[in-house]
Amino acid sequence: MMVNEDPEHVEDGQRVGHESSSTMDLPVPDPTPVKEAAPLFCCNQCDKEMVHKLAQLLYPGLAAACIDNTTGLFRSPASVAVPFRKEMVDYLTQRSETYVAETMAQNDGIADPAEETSDDPADIVSDLLDEFARSKRNFFSRVSAWILSDSREDKIDDFVQEMETNAFWPIERRETVAETLLRNVDFKNGFHCDMKLDSERLLEEHRDSCGYRMMECENSGCMVKFSAAQAEKHDGECPYKIIPCEQKCPASILRTEMDRHCITVCPMKLTNCPFYQIGCQTTIPKCTLEKHCAEVLQTHLVCVLQVIHKELSEDEIEQRAKLLEKSECKSKLCEALDVRSLTNAVKEQESKLKLDQGLGTVLE
Repeated sequence: MMVNEDPEHVEDGQRVGHESSSTMDLPVPDPTPVKEAAPLFCCNQCDKEMVHKLAQLLYPGLAAACIDNTTGLFRSPASVAVPFRKEMVDYLTQRSETYVAETMAQNDGIADPAEETSDDPADIVSDLLDEFARSKRNFFSRVSAWILSDSREDKIDDFVQEMETNAFWPIERRETVAETLLRNVDFKNGFHCDMKLDSERLLEEHRDSCGYRMMECENSGCMVKFSAAQAEKHDGECPYKIIPCEQKCPASILRTEMDRHCITVCPMKLTNCPFYQIGCQTTIPKCTLEKHCAEVLQTHLVCVLQVIHKELSEDEIEQRAKLLEKSECKSKLCEALDVRSLTNAVKEQESKLKLDQGLGTVLE
């Protein structure tokens, strides 16, 4: 026996089923394909001064590892220098690549982890070099007081000098390593350019104006290379730049020769007045001596007369100096540029003028 189905129920069911079926059967649109990002071209030029500074750290770092590894043994530091150099470069490269991430992880939870870490690449690379050197210490180095001894420092310095003399690791190659290290540890981008551009053409255009592009000093004799951002600083320090005399004489001098010029041949060199020891306490430029002696002739006359005539009072000395200064012999007195010559000139003129020592007046 068949049970009649409720038409409404059937219709509702069919409707629900139909709607459900329709919903299930709707075509799902294909996801929008992700457009591949255009390759970026990185500038990565570095501050040349910092690169050179890091390169200078590599020799002492390598020397410390070699010395500590062979102390107390029959091997010489030179016997391990070649393999240790390769190991050290690999170690520094790997550690520098992960340094920033590891440091941030260790400082997790701090508002600004970078504040807890030195941002000076030289400090960071020095720490990594110390880590490498520690890893190479032999048993004697670890258990003795060798690490703190003055002898160790002397041996490190001697071995650095030996490697430099033999050009064991040329500075150009060390700077290549240093550039890589700098890019890896300079997490504040203070010493290298992190500019990224969309095309090689834009990159080339940027490099021509990048603050980290390499420049060479134009001053004759200077071989220094530096980043464009350091050009002004170098210009203010370059020993080979010709600059105006610091004492304002007409000459222009090499900066490296300036001190010698100023204390020897410069006409503006400050010197004591020739009458300094007998009373004129003036300091004058050497080239203004004649002008000074003419301008303060009366002062110099007083100084000389006090030596010649110790028996006269101050008023009598001043009166006699005024008489001499107003006399026809004034030009000859002005030509006397030291104590002896002025003393002789005064005595000669006093004799001619027949000055009375007691009255300070010209006798008829």
